[in-house]
Amino acid sequence: MLTRHRHLGRRLIQLYAGLGLYGASSALLVAAGLGLEPWGVLHQGLAERSGLSIGVVSIVVGAMVLLLWIPLRQRPGLGTVSNVFVVGLAMDGTLALLPDARSLAVRVPLLLAGVALNGAATGLYIAARFGPGPRDGLMTGLHRRTGRSIRLMRTAVEVAVVATGFAMGGTVGVGTLLYAVSIGPLAQLFLRVFAVVREPAGAAAGTAAAPERTALPR
Repeated sequence: MLTRHRHLGRRLIQLYAGLGLYGASSALLVAAGLGLEPWGVLHQGLAERSGLSIGVVSIVVGAMVLLLWIPLRQRPGLGTVSNVFVVGLAMDGTLALLPDARSLAVRVPLLLAGVALNGAATGLYIAARFGPGPRDGLMTGLHRRTGRSIRLMRTAVEVAVVATGFAMGGTVGVGTLLYAVSIGPLAQLFLRVFAVVREPAGAAAGTAAAPERTALPR
């Protein structure tokens, strides 16, 4: 029983550390001003038009995307719901602490740190296995309903998201390209680093541990 509680405790710590770091790393990309990740472009564009903070916009968009899970018959987990709120709050909190970055000597390191930490954050919260983020659940749901590949669904959604965000004032640049080519390998690396070993069968009173769903990248 003690082993099971420690196992769950580690996964919870890993989940919320990952989500908090994800929001903080996204804030570094915003501060760098050299291009954001696809959904960040949309969030920034909506923030420019609405006057809301980018973190609040991220929460609102996440909640709206989560509503789209209903017709797609997707089931959220603790990580899914937590993703909606924790990432946005961490993003606004980090931006409030960061000074204005004007020179490239500061902005380039912020960009590189943001991309690297975003990869680490993705590995952390996915490996905790508490459910996919709302945006990835949308893509996997579309895949199941349409029969089209996840790669095609992801590409279609993210191209639409970037185009819409850019039209509203979101930042697209070298950072967007760097993120696109780096996040997959980085997330894969950190998934291995932060992998949580599953509880062995029969760990509690001779019973097998319940199977858990593996989350997909955000």
